[in-house]
Amino acid sequence: MSIYEAIMLICFGLSWPISITKSLRTKIVTGKSPLFMIILMVGYSSGLIHKLLYSYDWITSLYALNLVLVSIDLSLYYKYRNNTK
Repeated sequence: MSIYEAIMLICFGLSWPISITKSLRTKIVTGKSPLFMIILMVGYSSGLIHKLLYSYDWITSLYALNLVLVSIDLSLYYKYRNNTK
């Protein structure tokens, strides 16, 4: 386990609930990039697979949580993408 890995995942993870809440409140997703979110999902999935296969510890749950949060944000993007101000 690396404390630096945990700090990185926690810091990234704190931003997703804010983004999700904003999307739900405003129903506007202008400025969000689905490609960026997909790339992040690939990265979190890779980290999760690595942790499950080679280095299972509590940080595995942070990868899974971040993956779920990005997935929610991406689904909100596709739900609200046609809404404009």
